[in-house]
Amino acid sequence: MIEITVLHIPQLLDLFTFKHQNQAPKSKMPKNMDQNHVITIDQEVEIMMTQMKESPKLLQKSAGKNSCCIFRVPQSLVEINKEAYQPRIVSIGPYHHGNKDLEMIQEHKWRFLNDMLTRTGKPLGFFMNIVVNMENEIRENYSESIDRFATNDLAKMMVLDGFFLIELFRKVGKLVHTHGDDPIFKMGWVSPFLMRDLLRIENQIPFFVLQKLFKESGPDMRTLQSLILEFFNYMVDRKKNVLEKYENEDGKHLLDFFRKSFINTKNRNSGSVNTKNKNSVTPEDTEKPEKPENPSLKLIQPATKLVIAGVKFKANHQADSFLDIEFQKNGLLSIPQINMDDFYSSFFLNCMAFEQCYFHCSKHITTYVVFMGCLMNTSTDVGLLSHNKIIENYFGTDKEIAKFFKNVGKDVAFDIKNNYLKEVFVELNEYCKNGWHVGWAGFKHTYFESPWASISAFAAFMLLSLAALQTIYTVYPYYHKRD
Repeated sequence: MIEITVLHIPQLLDLFTFKHQNQAPKSKMPKNMDQNHVITIDQEVEIMMTQMKESPKLLQKSAGKNSCCIFRVPQSLVEINKEAYQPRIVSIGPYHHGNKDLEMIQEHKWRFLNDMLTRTGKPLGFFMNIVVNMENEIRENYSESIDRFATNDLAKMMVLDGFFLIELFRKVGKLVHTHGDDPIFKMGWVSPFLMRDLLRIENQIPFFVLQKLFKESGPDMRTLQSLILEFFNYMVDRKKNVLEKYENEDGKHLLDFFRKSFINTKNRNSGSVNTKNKNSVTPEDTEKPEKPENPSLKLIQPATKLVIAGVKFKANHQADSFLDIEFQKNGLLSIPQINMDDFYSSFFLNCMAFEQCYFHCSKHITTYVVFMGCLMNTSTDVGLLSHNKIIENYFGTDKEIAKFFKNVGKDVAFDIKNNYLKEVFVELNEYCKNGWHVGWAGFKHTYFESPWASISAFAAFMLLSLAALQTIYTVYPYYHKRD
């Protein structure tokens, strides 16, 4: 038996309405509006007034101060190399704190902290109170708001991360006992990743925190700076007397300190930030009219073109720093040898990001990378520098190195009028202007670049000489008879 349900007209209308309401697309409602209320202009103005009073979080309004020195990398730089700024095995500081992919080394931080407390006998609360008293100074160091970390959470992070770094440097420097089977030092893959991570701009804590914790957990026979330089020297291999020059150097954080250790005192003030107010006028300005800019102050040609113009390249194996580039009047461009590898490429990228974001520092690394990028426009240019022992390639192919420098220098703020290589730019361009050495260099490049070209040129010279001699012997008897 089949049951038939009879629906009255009102029920049918309700069913029809319900069906079409569920099938009809839902209209998008504004976020500040629901179905029963529409925001008036006065209410919208009130919301806007509230928003105007809120402080920026992603880039604080205090980010331009001298105290603010730890930055989130701008997206425009991240796009060049997405992996250059992200820590791979360890997080230091607030930006990458809590990352699940970095928990393995995070667990070992507690072991290092326990080693320090056991050795010194000082209570953990002693160090926590030290950091709490520096809370405001610490927060001012970060361009992004770290308000999500309460006072105790911030102190806990600074103590844990700070002592992980300090104990790491002490263990490598053999100031404290290291267990023979410690995986941090026994597993070969850890050290290179660790060294790169500790020099990433987003992976920093203030240097004054490290110095304070180091001092209070001492005494030590050596300075913190000397331990840091020894730690990273496993990657850059500098002479001991060079490292000694920077044992009392200061820095805003680990990356800045290590960056400064490559800037020699002789070029320390070259290309530094000009803090003078451009609108101010001093007595010196009225006495000395501004000199017109030298037209030769511009970017230089690639290495292969410089060779055609007579420039000779020489690797400087005695230089204290890869920054010590010199050009001599006889056309010799002296460049310190550098081992291009994953460490240096990461270091360059993070130093440049720091120099681009932090107004109150010199731009030495940026200048160096732009200069070398000018020289290495193609793989042929890289090959030329490699042939002259200036580039030791552990990075990849010559094409990959050329691409790296070309990409890194793209869209970078670089002041050609204010940098430590300003005079080198001018001298190189002036040397390459038309002159006898340029013509002679071009002749040698055309006819003596390869053995076959030299043989061809010599054969042509001999043919011309023989033709000239034949002409002389033919004409000479005729004139001799007339005499």
